Parts: sequence; structure tokens; C-alpha cells
Amino acid sequence: LNALGGVITKGISLRPRPGNPPPRIVETPSGMLNAIGLQNVGLEAFLNEKLPYLRRFDTRVIVNIFGESVDEYRAVASGLAGVAGVDALEVNVSCPNVKSGGIEFGTDVAQLKGLVSVLKGSTDKPLIVKLSPNVGRIADFARAAEDAGADGISLINTVIGMSIDPRTRRPRLANGTGGLSGPAIRPIAVRMVWEAARAVPSYLAPRRRRHHGERMTWTSRKNGSSPF
Repeated sequence: LNALGGVITKGISLRPRPGNPPPRIVETPSGMLNAIGLQNVGLEAFLNEKLPYLRRFDTRVIVNIFGESVDEYRAVASGLAGVAGVDALEVNVSCPNVKSGGIEFGTDVAQLKGLVSVLKGSTDKPLIVKLSPNVGRIADFARAAEDAGADGISLINTVIGMSIDPRTRRPRLANGTGGLSGPAIRPIAVRMVWEAARAVPSYLAPRRRRHHGERMTWTSRKNGSSPF
């Protein structure tokens, strides 16, 4: 792991979550559908069992957090405040595979802005908001995150999709729908990164130009300084 600049954990909630029933993963042409449902061990077990392992490495650790309400998000963020070995928080408001929380905030500009504002006062860690592609105008959500004080944004999460078994005429996933990832969504991701970058240029700062013609490498920053 020391060869990596950083790692982002699986989504961590206040209490353990069993996730969705199987089957939860289906292969598709040029991609994969998943409906894991944010299965995780919960905050307490993460701090006691998972984080000590990650602390063995020099790699930066970004903890992805999730809640079903503002209070749950705040409790997780507060529980990670001041914790050694946690370099930043990624706020998951974009998981398409759960029935409450998460994407409810990621598809409503006002709710997103309110949540990020609360979290900024609940932690000393830099906040990165993981935006959903399942919205009409990604730029509006990028601006809302910036206005609320987020230190960065990440995008995109998976795109809602479905796969049907032609023999049974039933969805292949027990959840019905799932999140599509893989090469199939790359053009969507590139378009949304472009739209978000135009909406919130303060999050982008050019690095030194390298030897790839006119292509520029960019890094996510706020006001000219990295959160790390």
C-alpha cells in the first residue's frame, strides 16, 4: 500500500449494516452492476479492527462515511474527528443501492448543502463530497458542496442500471437495480467531471505539465492548496 498515494475505505456507517441479499454482483458488457447495499462493520469495529491495520502503512487514508440521517452522518464524522491515521473524510451521498439516506442527500441540492454545512462543524478532517451521477445538473451539486465549505468533490459514483435474465424474465440482482461501473460509464464520468470543473474551478489547480502533448494533469484542490 505504500506505493499508493492514498486509499479510500468502503463506506462506514454508525452501526453495522448487513447489506442487500444476494445475488449482489452481475457482469455486464463493458461493466459490472453491484447492489452491495453498503455492507460494513460499523464505526466502532472499524476503529478497533480495521484502522489499526491501515496505520501500518504510510499511505493516506480517506474514510468514506454514510448515514441514513443528518444525525447519523454527524455521529460518524464526530467519531472520526481527531483520530490519528484518518487523513480525510469522503461523504457518500450517492450510493444508489440503499432505500434511505445517502442518495436522498445527493439528489437534492438544499439537503446536500445543509448536510455538508453540519459536517464541517463536526470534524477537523478535510471533507470530500462524493457526488451522484444520477442527477440532471451535476454542476448545481458541485456548487452546493463548495458553498457549504467542502474541501473537495469526487465523482462519479455508479450509474443506476438493471440487468434482466432472459430465461426467467427477472432482474439478475435480488435488489432489482444496481450501480453500473466500469469502462461503460467512462464517457459519462468524463462529461460530468468537465461540467463540475467549469462550475467550481476553485477545486482545480494545474500541476506541472508533463510530456503528453497538450494534455494537462489536474489535482483536486481548494483555494490553491491541497487538503493533504
